[in-house]
Amino acid sequence: MNQQPIPAPELLAPAGDRERLEAAVRFGADAVYLGGTAFGMRAASAYFDPNRLREACRYAHARGVKVYLTCNTLPRSKELEHLPEFLSACRDCGVDALIVTDLGVLSIAKRCVPELEIHISTQAGVVNDETARVFYEMGAKRVVLARELTFEEIARIRDRTPPALEIECFVHGAMCMSFSGRCLLSNYMVDRDANRGECAQPCRWNYHLMEEKRPGQFFPVFEDDGGSYILNAKDLCMIEHIDRLAACGISSFKIEGRAKSAYYVAVVVGAYRRAIDDYLRDPQHFKLAPWLLEEVCKVSHRQYSTGFYFGQPEQGQFYQNGGYVREWDIVASVLSCEGGTVRCMQKTRFFDGDEVEILEPGGIPFAVTVRGLCNEQGELVPVANHPHSIVSFDAGQPVAQGAIVRKRKEAAQSEL
Repeated sequence: MNQQPIPAPELLAPAGDRERLEAAVRFGADAVYLGGTAFGMRAASAYFDPNRLREACRYAHARGVKVYLTCNTLPRSKELEHLPEFLSACRDCGVDALIVTDLGVLSIAKRCVPELEIHISTQAGVVNDETARVFYEMGAKRVVLARELTFEEIARIRDRTPPALEIECFVHGAMCMSFSGRCLLSNYMVDRDANRGECAQPCRWNYHLMEEKRPGQFFPVFEDDGGSYILNAKDLCMIEHIDRLAACGISSFKIEGRAKSAYYVAVVVGAYRRAIDDYLRDPQHFKLAPWLLEEVCKVSHRQYSTGFYFGQPEQGQFYQNGGYVREWDIVASVLSCEGGTVRCMQKTRFFDGDEVEILEPGGIPFAVTVRGLCNEQGELVPVANHPHSIVSFDAGQPVAQGAIVRKRKEAAQSEL
């Protein structure tokens, strides 16, 4: 394994829109990845048209954060005709790198926008040092390795590739049941191409068995009446293993979730930021603070696993349901605070007297009781029940702008 000093890994966060971009930056991302209006693997998150992309780059760069643009679909020949103009426009907006899968896209990018870094997407399925080195020789600055690799395999790739080649790996978020996301289920079942940004996620659906001579009779694959989510992968969570991730030579820790909420992005990015910083302070004695593991459980998630990092997962699928564990709701985001009175943008209904938690960027969450809840006119109200309205309450202490106010749900629930 590489014995060189371990550099500080980059924390790379998803940004599905401007709100999620700001959440990622505010809570400690070193870089964000996002999609333009074409050629990205999340068609539903194609938010950043040229004007929005330009403003996003300005916002991020002003705070020392890099912006990577996804161009990782497999475009048809006719679509490639529009690629040079698209790439040039994105370069002019200020993006720092392009994330690509297709060799044709790579070739056109090197020819049309040679000043932009090229990152090879996980969709390319890089699982060995020879492939990684070939991509480097073709002009790639970084490879995003396939998710199906172990620590030892990643370390071997690091040791056998040029030091200038950066290695990026997913460390948190949804896992695809198909190798490196190369899936045809969506194409076959609903004519939505997963490799062109339109996956309908049929792996999350509930399946039964039907015998060909008994049409209309459905037999549960599992032993209860709920059927079986036989393709439903658990979510990845590696926050307890920051030291091993860094030790095997990963340059960038990537969080999945461009379709997730700003609350999700803020909490997960904040937790990994603190964990990475704790590790860098004392790499030889890293041990995750228990409250950080609690943090990543306070967002909507499927059951967690460590993916393939420790070898073939014994229980990588979750069969009981296709939904999320969701035990906390964000109820407001803090706009300002004066004398302990916080002014908030309401997200979800909450009441005067509620016990809530406040999470500040870079801070440890703390509990407060909502007291003196007022509407925007300063009138006392028993409940805040108008989303996007401005409310205020006495938190009893200063609270940072951009902090999250959240409330535990009365009973844990799963949502489909």
